[in-house]
Amino acid sequence: MELQGRVIAILEPRSGVSQRGTNWMVQSFVIETHEQYPKKMCFEIFGEERLKSYNIQMGEELVVYFDVEAREYQGKWFNSIRAWKVERFDPAAAGAQGPVPAAPIQAAPTNTAAPIQAAPTAQPAPVDQPSAPFPPAQADAADESEDLPF
Repeated sequence: MELQGRVIAILEPRSGVSQRGTNWMVQSFVIETHEQYPKKMCFEIFGEERLKSYNIQMGEELVVYFDVEAREYQGKWFNSIRAWKVERFDPAAAGAQGPVPAAPIQAAPTNTAAPIQAAPTAQPAPVDQPSAPFPPAQADAADESEDLPF
């Protein structure tokens, strides 16, 4: 799954030591979509290496690829939204390239390309005889005895 939006919150990283004795780190981020009714999603990135490589900053436009998983703990279920890939998104270049890989964004030259025009659409050939979308209904003698309201 994927979701595009702007980073509106960066939560404190959490870390610890697993039962195997290895160190772990996870950090949560909140993005907000740009729909008519914006939605917010809190996702996690697991692993110190990924956190450093993505280097997510407040206000950035991102495309987040994630998995949703549910876990049970003491009879209650909890959802986890874990990002497995994060790409920066430049709205100005959206039509030309799409998402850019998660690397520090450098200043890009202004886009002076001409606007893209839609290709003319082909019109269907006229049909000599109009066709009905459904065949005419035929009533059976058995159907007449059933007077259903639907």
